[in-house]
Amino acid sequence: MNSYRLRHAALFLVALPLLVLAIPWSAFAQAKPDTPAPPDAAASAPISLSARKVYEQARSQLLQIRTVLKGRASQTSVGSGFLVSREGHIVTNFHVVAEAALKPERHDLVYVTADGREAPLQILQLDVLHDLALLKTADPAKPAGGFDALSFRPDNQPLSQGERIYSLGNPLDVGFAVTEGTYNGLVKRSFYPQIFFGGALSGGMSGGPALDSQGNVIGINVARRVDGEQVSFLVPASFAAALLARGRDAAPIRAAAYNVVTDQLMQHQQALTDRFVQQGWKTATHPRYKVPVPVDTFMRCWGSSEPSRTGGLDLERSDCVMDTRIFVGDYTTGAIGVRHEAYDGTKLGTLRFAARYSASFRNEAFTRLRGEHQTKPQCREDYVDRGGLALRAVVCLRAYKKLPGLYDLSVLVATLDQKQAGVQGRFDAQGLTFANAQRLAKHYFEAYAWTR
Repeated sequence: MNSYRLRHAALFLVALPLLVLAIPWSAFAQAKPDTPAPPDAAASAPISLSARKVYEQARSQLLQIRTVLKGRASQTSVGSGFLVSREGHIVTNFHVVAEAALKPERHDLVYVTADGREAPLQILQLDVLHDLALLKTADPAKPAGGFDALSFRPDNQPLSQGERIYSLGNPLDVGFAVTEGTYNGLVKRSFYPQIFFGGALSGGMSGGPALDSQGNVIGINVARRVDGEQVSFLVPASFAAALLARGRDAAPIRAAAYNVVTDQLMQHQQALTDRFVQQGWKTATHPRYKVPVPVDTFMRCWGSSEPSRTGGLDLERSDCVMDTRIFVGDYTTGAIGVRHEAYDGTKLGTLRFAARYSASFRNEAFTRLRGEHQTKPQCREDYVDRGGLALRAVVCLRAYKKLPGLYDLSVLVATLDQKQAGVQGRFDAQGLTFANAQRLAKHYFEAYAWTR
């Protein structure tokens, strides 16, 4: 299949490895360094009196979270966090502490207060699916009366569209700051609920609190769109409150947390598989065939048409992708993608079309991550009869080395009934059990048929 252009835009996770942004895939994409984004105009604009009041009230509860090399003072990444109990419990994003959680033999965690005091941290609980972590201070010099803590906004006080929100954090490791914006409801088509924050988040603000005008926590900074202005995202505070309730008395996690990550990914892949199968397929996706195109419940589908300008191959594409991806350290997983390309080669002739069509099928790659994270793909090619419709099919699986029992699935299909036209489709799903990989592959194959 020819290379295709994704029409959705990437997200930045707004943790800051030193002075560069972490880019975990397209929402939650693979963590690779990039040049820092220029300062957002909104972040440097004059703040309102309400923002100043909120910041002054929350300043003592706001923290910078640093991941440092064990035995050294050098930091490898920084984010933000905030105190949520008088005992010293702290909430931040999982992606802020992922290095320390997954490679504790190499990294430690410390926090730094607005007045410059530094102390070590312990990880108590993780919520990988909502990108949250619960920490606790290991500071031997705790305040006699306990820590000042932020409160969560009560669930019986829902936010209204346009309500002011104040996001706090340490952008670009240059100092603590407040960004003012608005509440715009929940993000459409997100697999897990996220708040659409009409404000500017920058690298280093991940894990910081977003507060209402009374200083109550309504969300946790997590990401921003890189292709738009004032389009950022918050994890709803209810998930952080639930994490605190579960983990308040938990023992610290001292070993690499891959077992915790795996258990939560197992829950995610089951929910994802069930919802994907239940939602079904769109109708009328091709004049000759029933081609699998998912319903837009938690995916976005974009189409394009590229007629040849030189009398060659005409092409139509459909790309369906999820915004939600699960960040697990050096990569993301837990997403589904579906695409197909419809080819019309009547201007080429039979032989030239066959050569182009076959080459497109052969050019597909089945390697998503580096070999250190996954085994080599195991693939099987065969021919499938769908009620007289002949399909050429390849199914590939790759296992995760540190997430036992989970696989990436890729399915490639091409119709073979026409000499100068055809459809090629691809289905990709990440982080599945073997049973659910089989279930989704079967569901995908069964969607191909003649139109009636």
